[in-house]
Amino acid sequence: MDEIVKIELFGEEFKFKPEKDQTYDPVKIAAHVKEYINEAEGLFQNKTSSKNRMAILLLAAMNLSKDYHELRLKYSDLEKDIENRVSSLLEKIDKTMK
Repeated sequence: MDEIVKIELFGEEFKFKPEKDQTYDPVKIAAHVKEYINEAEGLFQNKTSSKNRMAILLLAAMNLSKDYHELRLKYSDLEKDIENRVSSLLEKIDKTMK
């Protein structure tokens, strides 16, 4: 049976259908997005205006994007480090095999 995930934002319920065969938990992803929105919402005094809602969503998206970018950079550096270490080990193995 196909799963429908629900998330409530600003008093409205939104539903989405996650892709099949994913390795992530879509309910946890929705909860994580809601955390970003709640954090951004806390920065605004008047939470009811539609203008503020858009600003809240934009701020949450920017924060999420910043965190994602930082993780990509971190893991890119890790990947380069691992590649360098593997290359070094392969060179050492090749030298000992000769």
